[in-house]
Amino acid sequence: MFDKLLIANRGEIALRVARTCRELGLRTVAVYSAADRDSAVVDFADEAVRIGPAAAKRSYLDAAAVLTAAEITGADAIHPGYGFLSESPDFADACRAAGVRLIGPPADVMAELGDKQSARTLMAKAGLPLLPGSLDAVEFDEAQTLAQRIGFPVIVKAVAGGGGRGMTVVHEAGDFPRAYRETRAAARMLFGDSRVYVEKYLEQARHVEVQVLCDTHGAGIHLGERDCSVQRRQQKLVEESPAAGLPDGLAARIGRSAVAGVLAAGYTGAGTVEFLVDAAGNYYFMEVNCRIQVEHPVTEMVTGIDLIAEQIRIAAGEPLGRSQDDIRPVGASVECRINAENPAAGFVPTPAVVSEFTPPGGPFTRVDSHLRAGYSIPPNYDSLLAKVVVWAPDRAAAIARMRRALGEFRISGERLCTTREFLLEVLDRPEFRAGTHTTALVGEMLGEAGAE
Repeated sequence: MFDKLLIANRGEIALRVARTCRELGLRTVAVYSAADRDSAVVDFADEAVRIGPAAAKRSYLDAAAVLTAAEITGADAIHPGYGFLSESPDFADACRAAGVRLIGPPADVMAELGDKQSARTLMAKAGLPLLPGSLDAVEFDEAQTLAQRIGFPVIVKAVAGGGGRGMTVVHEAGDFPRAYRETRAAARMLFGDSRVYVEKYLEQARHVEVQVLCDTHGAGIHLGERDCSVQRRQQKLVEESPAAGLPDGLAARIGRSAVAGVLAAGYTGAGTVEFLVDAAGNYYFMEVNCRIQVEHPVTEMVTGIDLIAEQIRIAAGEPLGRSQDDIRPVGASVECRINAENPAAGFVPTPAVVSEFTPPGGPFTRVDSHLRAGYSIPPNYDSLLAKVVVWAPDRAAAIARMRRALGEFRISGERLCTTREFLLEVLDRPEFRAGTHTTALVGEMLGEAGAE
């Protein structure tokens, strides 16, 4: 096991990792930018190192600064959390060269799965179903011809994309040239790689993902599925486990496919394989996320397994110590993300000073957050403020518990808007309660609000 672990992230996930490290008896190092000098993890960790100014490119995305902090503090492992450097093969290579263990898969595996072209090719060979589209990156003429052949709507995606960025849905043939150009430009700006591919877009689909764990001894298991269909701009707002309303046997088939795919890639650590499920119960591979997910707590709640601890143990070379038959999820869990955003204005971020923060409590209620009264929400980073997670014996009881928890949640500040009220509206939607909602739900809600 490691002696000292550096947490190369911020906000709630940095504090989340630090707490598990303390339970494991590991010393921790927090890194922080100028904007985060008063953050909760800085106070909680055993040591803290400032690595740069507020801008992420000069702090949390500065691999050299992070590795320097590891060197001067004697950290022998780095947990990257999610976002920032968590899926950077270059950073993984730099950690290896520096003699520091990155908590995650090897750089070559990360590179292959992070490239949507190579990932789709690999998963197809492993037997995972794909949506109609291109396996390879396509230039404009080929892309347009392909879009016309598979039929609109289609989606143009960046080969190097992820996290809901670098993609454009196209409903009409006349809109395709502009969408293609804009997606390529966005991909170049966001990822430094302008390659794109085209695939069929499912308008009424479920977003279902599978949590996997693979050790360095060739063993791999999954911990069940999560439904992440409540999204705005292809980014998630509500997640739950298990996924409600799937046809009999489908969840098990998706789980087996996910494990087959990551083992074929030589994956190690915790990862997530994402799928789309259509109305007929067909499922299609989307992508692999080579990191811990924001929504990992719902899996922890139904399995009783600390995923951060599992990541660390795997990185230290320990075997999984459990088989697929040992995984028996119990009950239902729901997570709601409280973001500093204004849903009525297209979910625009609303950074502000928090004047009041009172998280909910009660049985089987968990809140992952770095907030406190007086905290100034910086405008430089993601707008996530807190994750409210509940567990109950069944889905209906979990939804009721979440409504109660969100009703107790108190957060305020001048010009601060959050997603709390919108999330309560989601929970009251009849299609959500019935478990028949799709990725179109939030768009439908906003359209109805606009019509009013």
